[in-house]
Amino acid sequence: MTSVGVLASGRGSNCEALVTAAQAGRLQARVALVLSDREDAPVLATARRLGVEGRFLDPGRPGARLTPEAERAYVDALREAGVEWVALAGFMRIVGGILLESFPDRIVNIHPSLLPAFPGLHAQKQALDYGVRVAGCTVHLVNAGVDAGPIVGQRAVSVEPGDTEDTLAARILAEEHTLYVESLNLLIAGRTRRDGRRVVLLEE
Repeated sequence: MTSVGVLASGRGSNCEALVTAAQAGRLQARVALVLSDREDAPVLATARRLGVEGRFLDPGRPGARLTPEAERAYVDALREAGVEWVALAGFMRIVGGILLESFPDRIVNIHPSLLPAFPGLHAQKQALDYGVRVAGCTVHLVNAGVDAGPIVGQRAVSVEPGDTEDTLAARILAEEHTLYVESLNLLIAGRTRRDGRRVVLLEE
């Protein structure tokens, strides 16, 4: 069975959704390893509670990027666990060349907006401040940019009168949990192909 590694920095809601989907047979893979750049990240306890190895790996420095030495340590840990696909779940680092070259077109991220709108932090607040009527979430392949890789799948969420950043985020998050599983299943099953910036769904 295909093995997935998860990189996360925070509470790990999407990580938990992936693990529980895998254990229930809804994700056609197993989550083999969860790595975090934060020693106190709640996601590590969540992983262990669900029977998945969760480890802190020193990022090497503060800020948005891992050091090259740290990236190599992440690659080594993922390879030792037999990981074939890497899923980012609130990983607050820009993925660098060492990781990208080690898992080409096999690192996936989920972002709480309809990209390319509102990349980066606080996407839900950006959407509310802009006044959009529809927000949502996007699963995309990871490249060297920030939330800039080819789009695998998207799910729209209506913005309701009186929405706050928290209420909108909660509704988007519910969609993230199902979209991430569906998108990973398509990728793992080989039901997509890259065509430039497009990820094309193949006929069954």
